[in-house]
Amino acid sequence: MKKGVRFLLAGLLTTMAVALSGCGGDKTGETSSEQITNSTSEGNAAGSITIGIPQDLEDGLDPHKVTAAGTREILFNIYEGLVKYDVNGDLKAAVAENYTISDDGLVYTFTLRDGVKFHDGSDVTAEDVIYSIKRCAEGEVPLEPEFSYIDTIEKQDDKTVVITLKEADAQFLAACTCAVLPQSNADPEHNVIGTGPYKFIERTPQESITLQSFEDYWGEKAHIQNVILKVLANPDSIVMELKGGSVDMVARITDTQAAELAGSDFAVLEGAMNLVQALYLNNAVKPFDDIRVRQALCYAVNPQEIMDFVSGGKGFEIGSSVFPTFGKYYDESLNHVYDQDLEKAKALLAEAGYPDGFSFSITVPSNYQQHISTAEVLVEEFKKIGVTAEIKLVEWNSWLEDVYKDRNYETTVVGVDASVLTAPALLSRFVSDAPNNFVNFNSADYDAKYAQAIVSADDAKATALYKDCLQILADDAANVYIQDLPTFVALNQKYAGYQFYPLYVQDFASLYIVE
Repeated sequence: MKKGVRFLLAGLLTTMAVALSGCGGDKTGETSSEQITNSTSEGNAAGSITIGIPQDLEDGLDPHKVTAAGTREILFNIYEGLVKYDVNGDLKAAVAENYTISDDGLVYTFTLRDGVKFHDGSDVTAEDVIYSIKRCAEGEVPLEPEFSYIDTIEKQDDKTVVITLKEADAQFLAACTCAVLPQSNADPEHNVIGTGPYKFIERTPQESITLQSFEDYWGEKAHIQNVILKVLANPDSIVMELKGGSVDMVARITDTQAAELAGSDFAVLEGAMNLVQALYLNNAVKPFDDIRVRQALCYAVNPQEIMDFVSGGKGFEIGSSVFPTFGKYYDESLNHVYDQDLEKAKALLAEAGYPDGFSFSITVPSNYQQHISTAEVLVEEFKKIGVTAEIKLVEWNSWLEDVYKDRNYETTVVGVDASVLTAPALLSRFVSDAPNNFVNFNSADYDAKYAQAIVSADDAKATALYKDCLQILADDAANVYIQDLPTFVALNQKYAGYQFYPLYVQDFASLYIVE
């Protein structure tokens, strides 16, 4: 098992909420949607909000198995780990009230918080924590490969869990955001029980998901009692749904949609998407197995031209697989490895045996307008070097199956995010034999640098090695890197409190109704 926190896919530009596979009309919980919508909490929470999401939760509700960013950002409200990220991107105690790390970095001692309950009313125990971490580590594709470096995990007493590592690992604490589940729950996919500020009530496939505030939540309770997530699969209907009153909020609308809401009852908030948007290339298929072809495509592209078309010039150019939020790993100089040079692009194509260009397809999920618009600009830019690209629109579940899982594609425009703010969260997927290396990137030099970085106890050395990895991805033109898109959130002015996080998260508990 390779070390490093798994990079969960999907950052498909917009919210990427994906649907529960094969659940039919399954519902969890005893309260109906009608009861939820009309009820009033006995606590502080009251009222409802309907939030539009671009798709159903295709990859399920088991937090240890999901791969889509849009699913995880919803589950953020339902599940918690020993620690979790706050709005500043700092790790804070959650199910654990506090923790200590030994001087040699090998022993992590977590003291569980008093009074933390699961949504079924049971108390969280040390056994639940141990069970959850082992489940993360021992799955078919472990959610947190960091856990494979655990030497022992044991219960010191009813409130204390001690984890001893085989070697020091600066990334380990971030892995402890892994959701804590009740050991007694044999089917987390259909029996959704967490500890977060919202509990799962029901799901109507391809229509909606209903959450309700958890009155026994250990921390600051949610302000709004009922959250209804309405699936808006057609991006062209978003403004109509907002103005018509059927939804109160939609995250990650386009700048054009934002402009259409001017003068309405909606505030438009602006932030960063926190993902890497690129034309991802299948490095294992011709002609993309030739570095010269990949480099030619990079030289043909002008990210600023794309940003101008897609989001009114807003966005954050990137030249490799990190976005600016990652601070010390982000290297702005990589944005200029392939400044647009059409003549150099043509020369590289001729050298590779394609003096008259070639044709290929760009597979794009049909419900993400920003990706579609990006692909449209790319088509025009590639024409200038004699290359013909055809856009192939597919449904999201088809994209997951054909592109991400089966790697049966030529190129695709998507955005990928990081589940935690660590370099491995973004870079582990490019190791040659990584199970989620859907672009089939293969570089012995990259593998060696990454292997050195992941075991280094020296943060400065590790950072330098991760930057070497980013340089390799840029130099080898692993993909045609474009931008971290801006995100626009439409929120009815009856509500406030929306918070942007430095990673792909929707925090429903921060929202409140304006008096």
